[in-house]
Amino acid sequence: MASIPQDELSRRFAREKDQGRRAGVRDLLGQLGFESAKALTEYVQQQRQAEQQQKDAERERLSEVERREQAAAERERQAQEREAAATAREQGAARRAVLVGLGATGAELEDAVVLMAREVESDADEAALTRAAEELKQRRPELFGTTAPQTPTAPPSGSPAGVPARSGGTPARPGQLGLDIARRRGHLKSS
Repeated sequence: MASIPQDELSRRFAREKDQGRRAGVRDLLGQLGFESAKALTEYVQQQRQAEQQQKDAERERLSEVERREQAAAERERQAQEREAAATAREQGAARRAVLVGLGATGAELEDAVVLMAREVESDADEAALTRAAEELKQRRPELFGTTAPQTPTAPPSGSPAGVPARSGGTPARPGQLGLDIARRRGHLKSS
């Protein structure tokens, strides 16, 4: 019996193991229909690229759908804003019509619209608008072209009504009026 050194034995086993592994890989490649490991590697890379392209295309389709959904949502929001603005204009026109019917015009009409908007709900019916306008006309008749009854003002300088105040005389010195008021209130002593 011949003795084989351990390192030689290890090399032979490694070579046999390596040959067996390669034979197994060749057999597997043959069963899968590939000529070499390089052909398998290329096939796997092509499959990964195709999968990535498919994912990108799907993501792009989703992006297009999302853009369309966002555009539709934006159009719906704008339509709702236009509808709200039209409703507000309609309500303003109804208020103005009632107020004009009671005699409000010009700047007074705009003031009356603002005052009435504070007191009446935005969706009030015509009867409520008419009632509120009539109440406003009673409280603020000057907005409707009529004047409120004015209390007579006191005649100037204490003269009787209908008698004009005295004119002429000597004009007061500058500051004299302030001194007279201070004396009357007791801040200065008469001298």
